[in-house]
Amino acid sequence: MADSVYIHPLTLVSGPQAVEGSAVRLGGSMAYAREFALVVREGGAVAERIVGTPRAIETALARLSGALAEDGAAQWANLAKAHAPLQLGSRTVRLDQPQVMGILNVTPDSFSDGGQHDQIEAGRAHAAAMLEVGAAIIDIGGESTRPGAAATFEDEEIRRVVPAVEYCASMGAAISVDTRRAGVLAAALSAGAHMANDVSALRYDPRSIELVATEGCPVVLMHAPGAGEDLHKGGDYADVVSEVFDFLKAARARAIDAGVAEDRIILDPGIGFGKSLSENLALINALPLFHALGSPLMLGASRKRMIGALSAEEPADRRLAGSLALAVKGMEAGVHLLRVHDVAETVQARNVWRGLRDAALTDFSTLPLA
Repeated sequence: MADSVYIHPLTLVSGPQAVEGSAVRLGGSMAYAREFALVVREGGAVAERIVGTPRAIETALARLSGALAEDGAAQWANLAKAHAPLQLGSRTVRLDQPQVMGILNVTPDSFSDGGQHDQIEAGRAHAAAMLEVGAAIIDIGGESTRPGAAATFEDEEIRRVVPAVEYCASMGAAISVDTRRAGVLAAALSAGAHMANDVSALRYDPRSIELVATEGCPVVLMHAPGAGEDLHKGGDYADVVSEVFDFLKAARARAIDAGVAEDRIILDPGIGFGKSLSENLALINALPLFHALGSPLMLGASRKRMIGALSAEEPADRRLAGSLALAVKGMEAGVHLLRVHDVAETVQARNVWRGLRDAALTDFSTLPLA
């Protein structure tokens, strides 16, 4: 008996064909799709795959029954679901266009920029520079989650994070805190932060899910195979795309059941966390699928190891071009938030991409022939 269903957007389009009623606008973003695959799985294996236009998919969904029909209908509705702006303090972050989240690591050992911004003056200057060039959100992290990183104790993480929150708050920034510890999040929210970014999807610290629900702050739930100290442990997948989809679906449902408001949840497939190069590539190519979960999407692929693996094994600080390529791929897929180290360059790429996308919506059939 079939036990799961997935609706993959396949053909992404722009231009007049995106607004003629034959395409679906994905997640209220600037990405459109006009062809889809409806995949039914049984015991993890593909039992049926139907490819077609929106009308063909609606016909196929009508043939499903029971829980599969309900799930399929929900996914189909979610694909076109528009998301309300995030209200982060005095800042409103619209989700109908790609937004850039700037990374502020205040750690001595992060994989890309460890030790560069852990002193207050250096961190303040970096945050101000990111805001000046267009970062919509500053994401502050006080713990390195790279493979093999040394453990960070909660009090040390608080000591690193709170001053950074305070100086970012003094600038009027929208502030996210990249932590999996409830004590750190509570201290950061008290200091002026607005949003949680939990790489364990609220699994690591049992206090976190209640805190997020009580505070009502937006939260990013990210996929990682490990639930304990090593987030990268246990990455053994039969089909990485469907398994990450199912994980995020369950994490989202768990958060909602615990009292987290549905419109406060953002999802991240966790590029680089317990995944091989081929698995990361599969997830990035399948990003449009994750709109079917019904939440805004975040992509954190900046300077990741996969970029080096695809080129000449450049070190992390020489992966700008690859990071921009992945950011553009995310924008094409309708990702709402791009978490990046190189804010100015990504904002420029986003602005050019958006200019092209806006121009593509011109109906050239109305123009006179030369």
